[in-house]
Amino acid sequence: MKRFIFLLLFSFCALYGFSQTKKITKTGEINFEASVPSFEEVAAKNKSTTVVLNTETGEIAALALIKSFRFKIALMEEHFNENYMESNRYPKATFKGKVYGFDLAKLSENNRDFSIKGILELHGKSKEITVPAKIRKTADSIELITNFSVNSDDFNIEIPKVVSNKVAKKVNISLNCNLK
Repeated sequence: MKRFIFLLLFSFCALYGFSQTKKITKTGEINFEASVPSFEEVAAKNKSTTVVLNTETGEIAALALIKSFRFKIALMEEHFNENYMESNRYPKATFKGKVYGFDLAKLSENNRDFSIKGILELHGKSKEITVPAKIRKTADSIELITNFSVNSDDFNIEIPKVVSNKVAKKVNISLNCNLK
């Protein structure tokens, strides 16, 4: 499995190259929440998301391994991987798209609003999405922040009837990364 993950990441990086026009991170952070009021928090964090940005074209790609999401409760993490996301069958989530209007020369230390459009692939299903993003230049990187929602039904993620009132179908997702 480790060899598969290494080959997957190596292929991903080789595809996009390592020239000066590419900015990359392997420590992007994705948070998601599918909590329902009055019930236990359904939230997880993944701090090992790979994101690549082509600063000339605005093309962007991201890869998150499903088993890298961490929950506060181990049993919830187990159910997430085995019952909901079927992470042995669908081990990753990917996004390939474009940051519209991106111009590296116009970035400053202040956040600028952008729109990112592309294909999110999750649980074996693909869906075109458009999300808002805030991007700024820091001393040594480009910071990208986005918050958006997806519907679990769009990706055929089944929520068992017994817990359907405790887990939201609308999943709030945030991504924060510093690309170097």
